[in-house]
Amino acid sequence: MAAAASLTEPTVLAHTKSQLFPEDDSDSYVVADTQFARDKWVEDREIAAEVTSALAPFNHVRVGSGYPDLIGVRRLEAEYLAVDRLGDEPPLVVVEAKGRKRGGVDVQRGIVQAYDRLGEANVAFVSAPAGAITATDRTLARQLNVGVLGVEADGSIEVLERPRVVGNRTAEEATAIRFQASAQGVADRNFSLNHPKNYLAVPLALAHDRDHRALLEAHVVSAVDGAIDGAAFLGLIDERGASYRLTSLGQEVVRFALREYPALDDALAAFEQWQRSRKRFRDLAPRWGQLARRVVFEYPATELLVTELQTMHDDGLGRPSLVDLVTWLHEQHPTFTVELFLRGDEDVRERALTADGELRTPVLEEGASYHSPTVFQLKAMLFHAGILTERGSEPTNLDPRTDEWGLCEPLSRRR
Repeated sequence: MAAAASLTEPTVLAHTKSQLFPEDDSDSYVVADTQFARDKWVEDREIAAEVTSALAPFNHVRVGSGYPDLIGVRRLEAEYLAVDRLGDEPPLVVVEAKGRKRGGVDVQRGIVQAYDRLGEANVAFVSAPAGAITATDRTLARQLNVGVLGVEADGSIEVLERPRVVGNRTAEEATAIRFQASAQGVADRNFSLNHPKNYLAVPLALAHDRDHRALLEAHVVSAVDGAIDGAAFLGLIDERGASYRLTSLGQEVVRFALREYPALDDALAAFEQWQRSRKRFRDLAPRWGQLARRVVFEYPATELLVTELQTMHDDGLGRPSLVDLVTWLHEQHPTFTVELFLRGDEDVRERALTADGELRTPVLEEGASYHSPTVFQLKAMLFHAGILTERGSEPTNLDPRTDEWGLCEPLSRRR
């Protein structure tokens, strides 16, 4: 117990993350607060490199009146919860960690901080060295519906108090974490193809009575898995075990094709003619380009980007660079901006964000700092759909200072 009580806050948090959000769970997403990305903790104690690596990626996410140490989305096992979760979506989970520092371990403060987050989160925990948690702490946590996790020196965790899952409103900043945990997030899963036609063809192949993979490979693209994954990210299909079903949006794509062509075979033959074309899709196939515009606009990030680019245009910045855009967006939507644009690895987030979550501009000028799915594939699709003026570039070929993010058809102020 004495050894556990000496654990520092970053170490407590790293052990907690490994238990609540195991790396092999691909359907979850979690970030640690940017304060843990620095080299030293309180009392000038260094944060071990393996602890920093375990806590990455970092972001500064406001929930309630403050910034939780850990925030993520995951379906928790029954051992962590007092009752079953509510609804079909996995809960938004926050953790406040407390560790040893001069004056002891302030577990009660952690409980109160975790309770404050319940206005916007579904589940809140306090995590602390097991030997520092008292009976009084546990009583207070039960009264406030805060879970209590006791961390031992070897990293094992005991669930001392199990919280109930609560329903609540989700603020915009926490919504960004939900976005990353969804099938449409850019973390770990992404658009691997940069042309919307590859995704529009997937519902047609699934609606056909022949093997959909063979049809896609023959008429559309050899990277069949990438096409199917992208169709899911765009909300055209849902995965159901080993099979797929069309969403309402995907069904509308099939209806459109059957209005344009006598049969699905004829529609797929048209896609074959478009292979390897460098021409903007809106110009190559105008009606399909309009459909692509509608589908791409359904992607959660698109409306945010278009809205803010229009506002920038209204303020006299009609053709902003990538650096201009990210700097602007971060002022309005900080969490979403970091998750959408900046790579999640430890090095990029640590260098790009201060402990208070502010951006360091020099890092934004490096192409390698950015998510390829956003600056290359998503931007290319927005170009093909006639939304942006320029196509995307791979981060290795990207100069963020000159990479243009302008709207093709900005509205005038008077409209």
